[in-house]
Amino acid sequence: MLYRTLMTLSRIIRLLPYDALLFLGKIFGHLYYLLVKKQRERAVAQMIPALEISEEQARKLVKKSFINLSRNMLDILYMPNLNEKNLSQFIEIDHLERMRAALAEGHGVVVLTGHIGTWEWLSAAFTLNSMPVTAIAKLQPNAQYSRVLDDLRATIHVEIFNRGTNELRAAGRALKDGKILGFLADQDAGPGGAFIKFLGKTASTPMGPAVFARRFNAPVVPAFIIRQPNGRHLVKIGEVMHFEDTGDTDADLLRFTQKMTKILEDVIRQNPTQWLWFQKRWNTPPEMQKTNKHHTVKARRSEEKR
Repeated sequence: MLYRTLMTLSRIIRLLPYDALLFLGKIFGHLYYLLVKKQRERAVAQMIPALEISEEQARKLVKKSFINLSRNMLDILYMPNLNEKNLSQFIEIDHLERMRAALAEGHGVVVLTGHIGTWEWLSAAFTLNSMPVTAIAKLQPNAQYSRVLDDLRATIHVEIFNRGTNELRAAGRALKDGKILGFLADQDAGPGGAFIKFLGKTASTPMGPAVFARRFNAPVVPAFIIRQPNGRHLVKIGEVMHFEDTGDTDADLLRFTQKMTKILEDVIRQNPTQWLWFQKRWNTPPEMQKTNKHHTVKARRSEEKR
């Protein structure tokens, strides 16, 4: 029932002019801000120390972030309308040549990104420019909702590996085949992550981008999609990075993960209304860190005290 309802809603939304979609997103965003107290208050509480701003400032930014999130959700339902011919009407891409150069190395590409802007549309910027994109996705609590997302992603030719389905092996094969592998690297990584500073507070940080870059000799390309004042999107592609192997695996993985985390931080600070502030980013305290897992690394004490 939920699947058919959402897919029907997608078909209706795709009949609307895009500016009407933006207007609806603004209305839904205001309602969302008023109705979901738990998420709103968590977002405010996490934003205040991260950005070192007042509660009043945080509430204004969080309200704008909820509007952006509502627009993002509508964008996902609108996604089947995107194609090679109309892509430029919705998305401008800065430095696409960097992604082409990284792919030309022949080892696949690890894309560093996060829950910033309409991250689902970031894939479209590449697939609709004839670049193969894969990603590891977390299954949603509701199987029908997961099916909706997978079917909508398929319309822009993205190959999804769901967690719990030999996804790591499939992701490695994708890099060997010269494809793009996207990582949302701003999530809590649990006890097995690297515990380093993120927006001023120690957080368990995913090491996947660093581990895959090392294992497959794949370049890493930071890429983020930012909604512009006119409601359209700008994809910013950073400079190509490579894993530096000094022979000390744990130290090298930590150093590279810290470097990538700093890039994520900078993008969030520059675009605070476009990040998912209510996610449980700092959910795993440092004392829960596992020490018996291969490639688990700890921050140096100087890093913890900063």
